[in-house]
Amino acid sequence: MATYLITGTNRGIGKELCKQVHSKGNKVIAVCRESDWELESIGISVETGVDITSEQDVAGLVNRLQGFKLDVLINNAGIVERKGNYLDDLDFDSIRKQFEVNAIGTLRPTHALLPLMESGGKIAIITSRMGSIDDNTSGGSYGYRMSKVAVSMAGKSLSVDLKSQGIAVAILHPGLVSTRMTNFTGISPEESAKNLLARIDELNLENTGTFWHAKGEVLPW
Repeated sequence: MATYLITGTNRGIGKELCKQVHSKGNKVIAVCRESDWELESIGISVETGVDITSEQDVAGLVNRLQGFKLDVLINNAGIVERKGNYLDDLDFDSIRKQFEVNAIGTLRPTHALLPLMESGGKIAIITSRMGSIDDNTSGGSYGYRMSKVAVSMAGKSLSVDLKSQGIAVAILHPGLVSTRMTNFTGISPEESAKNLLARIDELNLENTGTFWHAKGEVLPW
């Protein structure tokens, strides 16, 4: 039985990841700002009141987890803000907020939780194909695109820095998933979570630092 810690678990992909990991007999620690009855009913450990942009919240989470060993950390928490993301209507506060959550808000808990991980551990960062520079043919979405480029770079650096410690890092695009973030357009969270977990299962020190589509395709940076 492995221990997984998953962020952004109160809806969508995060909640489905919790369900599927738990169904395989693993221990799940679900981290979110606010829980709900469905998450609580899965039968997993739920850590609520954790805002990944808050150093105090993350430090409190780490203190509560002392004595645990984490095998897999899945950084799923993220946001997209549509207003103020286009050149004729830029909102720099919105852009900054997306950086705080999507990029810095992924690196902060990852860094804080590293002492709970040992050789053989795995870290997954849920990013987006919209953070691919080479794949950008439609422009716009400045805050979201820029923050996802940044978190992908964080993942790449982590893969280099942690390789000597035996910890592998995957940078994963979940696909276009039918959630509130996409106005419920795309594949089901169930399918996306299944694909993401397959990539995490395949993750090792030989392929660490790879930017994958959840279906297995290696994506351009």
